[in-house]
Amino acid sequence: MNAKASTRYGDFGLLPIAGKWREGASGRRLEVTNPFSGQKLLDIAMASKANLDEAYRAAAKAQPDWAAKGPGERAAVMHRAVAIFDARRDEIIDWLVRESGSTRIKAAIEWGSARAITLEAAGMPSRSHGRVLASDVPNKQSLVYRQPLGVVGVISPWNFPLHLSIRSVAPALALGNAVVVKPASDTPVTGGLLLARIFEEAGVPPGVLSVLVGAGSEIGDAFVEHPVPAFISFTGSTDVGRGIGRIASGGEHLKHVALELGGNSPFVVLADADVEATVNAAVVGKFLHQGQICMAINRIIVEAPLLEAFTKRFVERVKALPVGDPDKPETVVGPVINMKQLDALRAKVAKAKAEGATVLLGGEPEGNVMPPHVFGSVTAEMEIAREEIFGPLVGIQSARDAGHALELANASDYGLSSTVFTGDVARGIEFARRVRAGMTHVNDMPVNDDYNAPFGGEKNSGLGRFNGDWAIDEFTTDHWITIQTGPRPFPF
Repeated sequence: MNAKASTRYGDFGLLPIAGKWREGASGRRLEVTNPFSGQKLLDIAMASKANLDEAYRAAAKAQPDWAAKGPGERAAVMHRAVAIFDARRDEIIDWLVRESGSTRIKAAIEWGSARAITLEAAGMPSRSHGRVLASDVPNKQSLVYRQPLGVVGVISPWNFPLHLSIRSVAPALALGNAVVVKPASDTPVTGGLLLARIFEEAGVPPGVLSVLVGAGSEIGDAFVEHPVPAFISFTGSTDVGRGIGRIASGGEHLKHVALELGGNSPFVVLADADVEATVNAAVVGKFLHQGQICMAINRIIVEAPLLEAFTKRFVERVKALPVGDPDKPETVVGPVINMKQLDALRAKVAKAKAEGATVLLGGEPEGNVMPPHVFGSVTAEMEIAREEIFGPLVGIQSARDAGHALELANASDYGLSSTVFTGDVARGIEFARRVRAGMTHVNDMPVNDDYNAPFGGEKNSGLGRFNGDWAIDEFTTDHWITIQTGPRPFPF
């Protein structure tokens, strides 16, 4: 395969279903638009339940032959996909900017993270190990084989569509599974169709990877209920994730699930922290991709002696951020994904004001671009502190001391990512270990996602872990096989 991409991929108006690119059969169409300009990007005939069944049945049929390929052959496909990522870097970034409203800064980060997880996946086939166990039964060999689950269903979101799809798709494929993807309707290209082209070009056989762009009202529950998939990987809201969990665990066909759900990330600043370093991390950790990240800072909690100095410098930095067209290289804050999201943010601003928060920085939206908002005098009872924001708004809370800061950090039903800043690293580690979250970062922002480190949350932030060896555990299963090599003494 020649990794050089001299031309761009063609029409994305067709869907890769069961080994063929074709129109969906639902009779409904989806128009995809640029969230900044409103420009129409493409028009797609959406998938039906019949298409869903075709995709899953084809995946089940193709998966055994794919799994039977040697680890080196599956790894080679991942390496070819990485080469395609490199060759098509500009095309991928352009799609992220146009379809998801990503700034060029964020799009480049997302391209890099998606590439990294694909490269990491290339090493997984050779790291998927079984075990030989000792047995007290005479003449018995006790073996544990690690094998693919079979067919994996992936439901991905619109905020980091490329990365949050491929972090399931690449490991699942590399480990011998077939995959069916349902991307978000706002980002069908970067959340699925582009990946289908890349892996098709890299050599994934027909039927092993399908992408279904369809209405949740038509194929959403059926995607999880279908008897074929053994595993459902979902990234999205906690409310939807609860529904998926109920279907997967309480339906006729039980499933493995990984649920990466909402967050309410605390950013704790202790009194001995360096103000400038803390502010630099807080600005990026809050406003990267307009705050539309599950790990983004939701609550800034500052120990009282540093509150005034931190707040003053933070507002100065945020006020200077370039806002507007995401296609301009200097833009930091671009558009939110759609008008529905913008209306929800308007309501949050109004609620924060009504509950007594002080507006330290604000402004009126232009189109789908919501300017950064910073609120002071925020308390733990306010909605802006209790609920996930998913936009360029943030409130600053005051903590009496470090103990109170920890109490405020843990005062949430969510537990995804978190941060503590301090001048004493040992103190930071001690504080971090007492935070009830899946991930805590000392002297860094909460937006961290390394390809070889466990990504996932506690409490209402989800179940399971992504990345590295944790992904191997998620996308495979153990099969215990014993061999009786000689007569066994039975009790009767």
